[in-house]
Amino acid sequence: MRVDKEIYDKDLKEKIKERVAGKVDVQLGKNGLTDAFINEVKTRLEKHGVVKIRVLKSFRKTYSDDIDAIAREIAERTNSRVYEVRGFTIMLIKEK
Repeated sequence: MRVDKEIYDKDLKEKIKERVAGKVDVQLGKNGLTDAFINEVKTRLEKHGVVKIRVLKSFRKTYSDDIDAIAREIAERTNSRVYEVRGFTIMLIKEK
């Protein structure tokens, strides 16, 4: 799943390029979508504008939702939007 909306902020585009090639920021594990997890994602979004989340196998065993639905739920709870879902990796962005 890829967002079709064009991003015009050059600084945000550069951050997205770095994050796509870089390491994962946050891992979503067996504890699920806790308040602490959501707060961590919010903090990283405020600081960097982009966050990369890996959905671990331990989370996928306990939750039957598809990754796209999980990505939309996280985006809704963090007031951000889904940039891309690739495999079990979610990228969220927050435009200023």
